Amino acid sequence: MNFVPIDRRTLLVGTAGTLATAGLPLSARAARRDAEPSGLLHGLSPRPGLPERLPAEDPSRTLLSHGWLFHEGDIVPPAPQTHDETYTNAKAGNARGAAAMDYDDTDWAQVSVPHDWASAQGFVETANVAQGYRPRGIGWYRRTLRLDPADRGRKLELHFGAIATAATIWINGSVVARNFSGYNAITIDLTPFARFGDELNVIAIRVDATAMEGWWYEGAGLYRHVWLAKRSPVSIATDGVHCDPRLGSDGRWTVPVSVALESIARAPAAATIMVDLLHPTGKVVASARGQAQLQPLGGAEVSLSLPVDNPQRWSIERPTLYTVRVTTDAPGGGDERRIAIGFRTIRFDAQAGFFLNEQPVKLKGVCLHQDHAGVGVAVPDALLAWRLQRMKDTGVNAIRCSHNAQADVFYQLCDRMGFVVMDENRIFNPAPENMAQLEWLVRAHRNHPSIILWSVFNEEPMQGTEAGVEMVRRMAARVHGLDDSRPVTAAMNGSFYDPQNVSSVVDVMGFNYYQGDYDKFHALNPAKPSTSSEDTSAFMTRGAYATDRAAHVMSSMDTEAAPWGATHRQAWAEIAKRRFIAGGFVWTGFDYHGEPTPFTWPTIASFFGILDLCGFPKTAYDIHRAHWIDDAAVVGIAPHWTWPGREGQPVELLVTSNAERVRVVLNGRMIGEQAVDRIMGNAFTVPYAPGRLEAVALKDGREVARAVHETAGPAVALRLTPARRQMLGDNEDVVPVTIDAVDAKGRHVPTENRMTRFTIDGATLIGVGNGDPNSHESEKAPERSLFNGLAQMLVQAGEGRGRVTIVATADGLRPARLVIDRVAATPRAQVEVTPPGAFILGWRRSKSFATAPDPGMTPPVNDNNSWDFIRSGTPAGPESGPSFRLYRAALPERRRVMAQGGTLSFAQVEGRASVYVDGRQVGAKTDPVAGPLVVPVPAGAKGVAVLVEAVPGARSGITRAVRLVPKG
Repeated sequence: MNFVPIDRRTLLVGTAGTLATAGLPLSARAARRDAEPSGLLHGLSPRPGLPERLPAEDPSRTLLSHGWLFHEGDIVPPAPQTHDETYTNAKAGNARGAAAMDYDDTDWAQVSVPHDWASAQGFVETANVAQGYRPRGIGWYRRTLRLDPADRGRKLELHFGAIATAATIWINGSVVARNFSGYNAITIDLTPFARFGDELNVIAIRVDATAMEGWWYEGAGLYRHVWLAKRSPVSIATDGVHCDPRLGSDGRWTVPVSVALESIARAPAAATIMVDLLHPTGKVVASARGQAQLQPLGGAEVSLSLPVDNPQRWSIERPTLYTVRVTTDAPGGGDERRIAIGFRTIRFDAQAGFFLNEQPVKLKGVCLHQDHAGVGVAVPDALLAWRLQRMKDTGVNAIRCSHNAQADVFYQLCDRMGFVVMDENRIFNPAPENMAQLEWLVRAHRNHPSIILWSVFNEEPMQGTEAGVEMVRRMAARVHGLDDSRPVTAAMNGSFYDPQNVSSVVDVMGFNYYQGDYDKFHALNPAKPSTSSEDTSAFMTRGAYATDRAAHVMSSMDTEAAPWGATHRQAWAEIAKRRFIAGGFVWTGFDYHGEPTPFTWPTIASFFGILDLCGFPKTAYDIHRAHWIDDAAVVGIAPHWTWPGREGQPVELLVTSNAERVRVVLNGRMIGEQAVDRIMGNAFTVPYAPGRLEAVALKDGREVARAVHETAGPAVALRLTPARRQMLGDNEDVVPVTIDAVDAKGRHVPTENRMTRFTIDGATLIGVGNGDPNSHESEKAPERSLFNGLAQMLVQAGEGRGRVTIVATADGLRPARLVIDRVAATPRAQVEVTPPGAFILGWRRSKSFATAPDPGMTPPVNDNNSWDFIRSGTPAGPESGPSFRLYRAALPERRRVMAQGGTLSFAQVEGRASVYVDGRQVGAKTDPVAGPLVVPVPAGAKGVAVLVEAVPGARSGITRAVRLVPKG
């Protein structure tokens, strides 16, 4: 799929959650804003268009989303006691307990990934406050995987986007990975462990989410995508292409391309590497070819360069993307990657801030955690795109990944939507394990044009020590060794003037708060570029306009901030007036679960966001739109205008705009007009009178924007407003739906808080929220209280064309009904789900006897040598004379079979066979020709024995899968 350049205004009117007025003439824009449900809901009314799928970078990968089984809680197997148990416990493929291939998982829950089991937990006062009072604990996942015999000889990998938090992964009973961070991707070479055809593969994962890396809600489980990659024997390594464009001193552009290759072939192999640069229209504009020689199980790297004349630049306003297509041609098939790149230059100047394409750009940034109301950290791709669009609506042009790597799709979206990104490392430690995570971060993300800074840490106590300096030196050197085009920073919260401090060894100084030190540090370090890496930390409860600390409520009038921070207006004022400060990153763009500063229980989420947990705007939204949006007129007014009982009392208004002047009108009468203070906003005091309150923005005496609040009467009905009127019928697309209450004239009621309930047909409800940081209601139940007038449901599409019908009800209100068209769309390819059932995977096989042995014969105790250990599907070779072999195995422990009985299905036995269960014959196969055999298994059965008689000169045995199926 090819993509054409998109400018900011086109993007804003195209997809989910966009600002309806952007891109219109100013007069039409003002009129549209006036027609929206209310100023509180602006930017949330339905938008045209469907989400555009991102192109696949690696076509060898297929999603492994479905067919997972989940168990909450740990499963500790008993320690081995006997010699045989101890002997086999130490051998490959013989994991015990829930990691064992034949473990009984029939009563585990069926789940799809991404999956965050903590998001379904209740809130518990004794749980960790920073993690949002949600117990996390330990959980297990299992997945059975069938590989086609045609996949033999391919390079097979499993890719986990991330697992929260400490994970141990087994493949077919062997530990293949241990990972101790919840934020890095995990790549597993499945190839040496793989089984094919009827021999199934079992993936088992133990996730310990009691481990904490952060002081915020981190979720639990397989919360990002999982993929299966099938590649040719000679293939491109995962994250093995580096192709970030460079502008030479001669003014000419090149795309240096390095390609890391791997070979699992059994013989030396030659590979041809073909690299094409595709224009946004799809036309090939440059090409290069290279050769590589690879030894068996070896690697090689090929470096090429593509000269490019006058490419279109990537910018925030016009994020133009080209594609580097890398293909290989080698014995056994080829491999391919398609990587989006952007031609742009970046520069941090110690006196003048940040430059993009040699144009000064103030970083209007936010810090983001990953979670959203209703889904925790398991955020679907479409919801992530909606969240980023909400930031674009706010005027954000820069995002800091706080304090960890984000999902792959996040960076793709930032490239396409026109954000610049500070990518941040999680663990400050240059020890090998943590350095490997830092290396992964850079290798995985260095081709993204959106990334402009690498941050090696956030607020580390060792930042002012000699050891801290040495640690940063090593980490920065490793980053620069992998990517020499971007500077390294560190988010410091002090120690700037200590004799030893890390500001001396980073490329760009990062201030977390300490805004009073900007000038002093700059005077002492005039050659050091600086930015605010984190600022503000202001408190707001969405829809509340007076602070009530006893109730854990903070005013949204931008008057409350943490002791170390400042209000939204104060913080930006310090950044805006200094050219040498490249910009800032507000803490935070969205509220997030956990870290309920300045409160504790019963508060379970933060107050810092410009938007709340659902993406509903607080007053900070209008404040920053006035600060940051330059290409469209904006105006906002706070608070709302529904205050029964306060008639005649003065109400303080905050009006924010980027125009020249602003006028306040109440019920057609002008209250006042002022020159706009774009940073601090404009204050008006108005005696409350019910009616229509308007803020009119003026330029050259002409109206360019208008915000309106109308006094609402008692609520009489519910209303449902989707982010989009259409959704893709692909089992993935997600549409946020806003629930609010309206009065008899259809006006939004901002004070309504009653419980709402909903039913959905044609889609799945995956989560609910209302933005209340003190609410303990379930985020999964089909009900949610309105909070200061609003709630949200997240609706995930089914498959195929159809209609999604949602009905919302509340006591005393007329119900609301919404229909969303589900548009037919081909779902992304998924790895097939293996049918349920237990398989006998391992057997003990006796030696060959000339006459039939006693079928009750068993291997001697502690004898691990005279009987073979084999798997189903392993034939015995032909013999010249009569031959009998006895096969023994324990039946897989399945509770339903133990209680009810079942059947044992042999897909293929070669030779004549008699089957015994617990010593009693239950079936026989008299024809020596290869064929199936099905026998009954009585309730309570423990073991099976198969006596196989071979035909002289023919192979024999249990040569395909053996499956145990319970009755019913």
